[in-house]
Amino acid sequence: MLSIIIALVVTCLVARFVLKGYKAQAVLLAGGIVLMIAAILIGQDLPLPEAASTGSKWLDIFQFIKNTFSSQSAGLGLKIMAIAGFAVYMHEIGASEALVKVLTRPLVKIKHMPYMFMAMCFIIGEFLSIFITSASGLGVLLMVTLYPLMRSVGLSRLSACAPIATAVAVEMGPGQGNVNFAAEIIGIDVVDYVVDYQLVVAFAALLVVAILHIIIQKHFDLKIGHIASEHRHLGESELNTEQSDNKEEAPAIYAILPVIPLVLIFTFSKLVITTIKMDVTTAMFVSLVVTLIFEFFRRHSAMAVVDSIQHFFDGMGRQFANVVTFIVAGQTFAQGLKAIGAINVIVNSAETAGFSPVLMTIVMVLIIMISAILMGSGNAAFFSFANLVPDIAAKMGIAPVMMLLPMQFVAGMSRNISPIAPNMVAIAGVADTSPFELAKRTAIPMLGGIMISVVVSIMSF
Repeated sequence: MLSIIIALVVTCLVARFVLKGYKAQAVLLAGGIVLMIAAILIGQDLPLPEAASTGSKWLDIFQFIKNTFSSQSAGLGLKIMAIAGFAVYMHEIGASEALVKVLTRPLVKIKHMPYMFMAMCFIIGEFLSIFITSASGLGVLLMVTLYPLMRSVGLSRLSACAPIATAVAVEMGPGQGNVNFAAEIIGIDVVDYVVDYQLVVAFAALLVVAILHIIIQKHFDLKIGHIASEHRHLGESELNTEQSDNKEEAPAIYAILPVIPLVLIFTFSKLVITTIKMDVTTAMFVSLVVTLIFEFFRRHSAMAVVDSIQHFFDGMGRQFANVVTFIVAGQTFAQGLKAIGAINVIVNSAETAGFSPVLMTIVMVLIIMISAILMGSGNAAFFSFANLVPDIAAKMGIAPVMMLLPMQFVAGMSRNISPIAPNMVAIAGVADTSPFELAKRTAIPMLGGIMISVVVSIMSF
């Protein structure tokens, strides 16, 4: 009983400090250390097994953090950093913008149906999120490209912002950090995770969210007296909005560059060519070299091309500072909860109360959803609690993927209900509207997506 009280107090304090604006990584790390210290003092589990111990149970706490940093930096961390570095480089050379322009051309054919047009913008945004994985980065890019188009067909500001704000809600594909993290926890290749588990749930969620966007945005527009047919071409002047960084426009052929990693990953897998294996990190480096060749023929300057690689490395560094530290901090906090015995108490209580695996999955999903909304980050929520799943699933007698799959989808969608999420704030800022008003427009589509992703996940697996 003492262990669960300590765990609850520390968890509540962690949540409170994060809500007050303290750096989440530092708070999670401190919470994990406090829990491990408490576990030692009350005679619960040690931070490390005896075989891996430094010889001091107190130093083992910091040895665990060091081990986690080492393993994550060399494995999943490197993968996420490479993805981020490539995404930043694609933005800097204008390849991301070229891809957006190519994909948005067909939308002109349905401009006479404003809300259907809006739904298709959401679908295209989600497709782009496979290649442009930053929610804030993609959001700002779409505000320059898709937002003026949606305003020109008569949509209100908030109706045009809502599909953009939720463009990375249904996180899918091997370029997403949460997807890679889930695959690593399960112990399978990320392509297998995407193809065997993600696709069915993702398609169901995309369909539901798109339909709800049409219903909800039209309802809110009518509620404020905005009729799209009477406001067409309102945003024509916005169509010529220039990008804030005034980058040179990339050739149209550059649209293929962000797609190269995905093509390589799926080609050299069990789906096509089985004799050669290519992981995500390798695909990013191969794609970088191909891009450098394109850049050389475009700029005819070896020095300019070589210097531009720094954007890739800068992107890697920022991702280490943000996401990789989140993973380590989350794992430290999870280890503290395990060491104090909180997980055993939760599982045993669930079994005593007659909780089925399905009900336990719903409990974990609710924890992720609330955490993501409060933190304004899907990564922070998922990295903090996903590590607990293997132990819980083993005790409940189910496969970890049954819990992890809906948790992974819910983390991404819940972020877009939070008015403090960076992408929500950035998009609302560009449109000169309130992130709280934007959250009202995104809440029901996201809740619908959350419900269908949980139901389909449970029914499928």
